[in-house]
Amino acid sequence: MERTLCLVKPNATAKNHIGEIIARFEKKGLAVRGLKMLRLTKTQAEAFYAVHHGKPFFADLVDFMTSGTIVAMLLEGDNAVKLARETMGATDPAKAAEGTIRKDFADSMTANAVHGSDSPENAAIEGAFFFSKAEVTLL
Repeated sequence: MERTLCLVKPNATAKNHIGEIIARFEKKGLAVRGLKMLRLTKTQAEAFYAVHHGKPFFADLVDFMTSGTIVAMLLEGDNAVKLARETMGATDPAKAAEGTIRKDFADSMTANAVHGSDSPENAAIEGAFFFSKAEVTLL
């Protein structure tokens, strides 16, 4: 079993797509093991996306991610990282496959509805950023 982090971004939460996004992950066999709604501060967003610091899109990404409520979730299942990323679709919604979350709910490259961990190693780091051990359900 593997875990991954997914964030429902402010554009998708504002448009009430939270339930549909969670349902898509569950239909693929991923179980929700942690779930919370929050609004990131600028400091939190900058820390979470620190890997992109200095890139041309960094400031816009931080501004966007602090513009509204997000939903953070830990998903668990066999090959969770790969399965979640396939369910989300390509980062660029114009290149995302039909029926993926980003194809159906994204507004742009930045406002692409969801964030997902890109590796099991990053999933552990990102998951710990949002969830304490006490907030994770173990089944």
